[in-house]
Amino acid sequence: MDPTELSDEILLHILRYVPSTDLILNVKRTCRKLADLCLDKSLIQKVILHKEYQASDNQVKQMLREAGKEIRELDMSGCYWLSSSTVDLITQCKRLVRLDLSGCPLTSLRLSKLLSDLHQLSSLSIDVGAGFDSGQLTTECKATLRHVRELKQTLFAPSYGVVPCCVNLEKLLLYFEVLDRTREGTVMSGQLMVGESKIPHYQNLRLFYARLAPGYINEEVVRLYLTVFTDRTPENLRAFLISVPGSLAESSASKNLLDSMAKNVSLEAFQLPKSWLNGSSLLQHLKFSCPFYLSFSHSMISGGQLTQWVINGHMDCRSLVSLNLRACPFCLAPDLPFKKTVENIDCSILETLVTACPNLAHLNLSYAHHHSSENATRHLCDILAQLKHLRSLSLPVCAIVDTSSPTDKSLLQCPGQSTSRTATLGFGKKVRIGVQTDRMTLPDQNSCFWKLLKENPFIVHLELIGSNFYSAMPRNDPAIRNAYPPCALSHSVGDAQISNISELEFLQNLTLAQLPGIHTGSALVSIGMKCQQLRSLSLANLGMKGMVLYIASLCEMLSHCKHLKDLRLEQPYFSANGQFFQALSHCSSLQRLCIVSHNGNFQPDAVMSFISACPSLVVCHMFTGETLKACRNLQQSIKQR
Repeated sequence: MDPTELSDEILLHILRYVPSTDLILNVKRTCRKLADLCLDKSLIQKVILHKEYQASDNQVKQMLREAGKEIRELDMSGCYWLSSSTVDLITQCKRLVRLDLSGCPLTSLRLSKLLSDLHQLSSLSIDVGAGFDSGQLTTECKATLRHVRELKQTLFAPSYGVVPCCVNLEKLLLYFEVLDRTREGTVMSGQLMVGESKIPHYQNLRLFYARLAPGYINEEVVRLYLTVFTDRTPENLRAFLISVPGSLAESSASKNLLDSMAKNVSLEAFQLPKSWLNGSSLLQHLKFSCPFYLSFSHSMISGGQLTQWVINGHMDCRSLVSLNLRACPFCLAPDLPFKKTVENIDCSILETLVTACPNLAHLNLSYAHHHSSENATRHLCDILAQLKHLRSLSLPVCAIVDTSSPTDKSLLQCPGQSTSRTATLGFGKKVRIGVQTDRMTLPDQNSCFWKLLKENPFIVHLELIGSNFYSAMPRNDPAIRNAYPPCALSHSVGDAQISNISELEFLQNLTLAQLPGIHTGSALVSIGMKCQQLRSLSLANLGMKGMVLYIASLCEMLSHCKHLKDLRLEQPYFSANGQFFQALSHCSSLQRLCIVSHNGNFQPDAVMSFISACPSLVVCHMFTGETLKACRNLQQSIKQR
């Protein structure tokens, strides 16, 4: 059957999956019918070039010339390779309403020239770097900015950017990426750049979001943005979120801000630095109306406080979609203990939260010890199975241990105590490490974890992270040099439990970190075979410390991951050899690879063969124990190819 004989509706649906540049430059030229369909408003009004690494300057220029008049939304975020002359052609898109240029090199003069012709623009995303001067913005540019209602700014230098020009802002998203020192080693200052005396306008603001990378300069700059709130809190403010690695000291200005918010606004989304919440009664005074996002990440909030807030506050949480309790060690305990200890969860608290928030789609309980007591009436996974709409779930490894199982009871003890089973694994003479029976490699359909996944088959994002895991190279968290041993319970989570993940046919993102009970890694094979939509995979510290015994299973898994785009491996003593890179070559869609391995190594010839086999590869990071000379030689070889 000729595909062009299909109905227009079906063809339009198919064409939505074709990259915009391909659509305009290639598909459009095949026949008259497709030429007409490719210009349909539903296809060309919204153009996304984000991560379209194959889109060249000439292709993007030609597309903008041919379809620019019809484009209403243009996403060029992360297109760092496009030249300035290509970016200049955005002025062809006179009807543009939304524009995302974050990650694109942009001077204040070029930005001014662009915005001067985009009179209908209401949403803008840009980067602000060193040398940005708002004084160079023309009158026409400022006129456009006055109509902008949504602004996303990534700051690489202390600056207000274009915020003071956007007098009608309703949504402000700020990403602070200012380094404490320049590349030359000069200490940066938190003072705003010259000519930045004007202050932002927040009177119409509905959403304020700030995410800080580590560094004291970012903390200083965000305080300048927050100071504006102390004069007058916007009456229509509905979302107030600040994501900070570590802690952000509370100031008198921030206290005044929170007091004002408690009196004047009713929030729908909420996140504060942990130091602002710990020991504070703020939570009891803030007003919420149909909340959809709440984050208490890293705070010392007790389960008793949470349930009291939900029940006694008579708050309707049925609208809540996302709940972040990451690194909240006592969020499922009735009270804050005098001494920090690992406590069993209080099932009634979790049941109260699940009953009050039945429509949760995103739940994060990671980085805390949430143990289900052997005498508990229900297991944590059984309670979470009542949630039927989960799309992303993050749990500590010890939370999925079925303590009522006879095989797990030997692990219910303090770290440092050994049993005959744990002593045999890794140190015994009669049992080799990694050797498991066939029964252990099959999914454990009697486990509570299996039941949880069975009740939520549409999960697309899953994380199982050891309670004591800290990455050797964290992105938005402070670096921690000390390595902590895994929770004692996590030793009983092996391939049988992990293979349950293969039930999630729609899984796209998977993270497994600090699972000492993984040996042969046979569960990875079943996940690779059944989770065919997997796009992102992150594995860290699997198996006993210093022993990498799952390579064969990982290689077999990778041979099935045809759609994998991101792979991150963090494993000491990992050998990135020919076997590994040959298996990785099957991942023809791979775009980003990151290997973090203390005392690890790589084979240069294998790396070069792999790069030749993966034309879509854009990022290749390998932090291993190889010499600097070996790394430079490999880098030079890659550049020459």
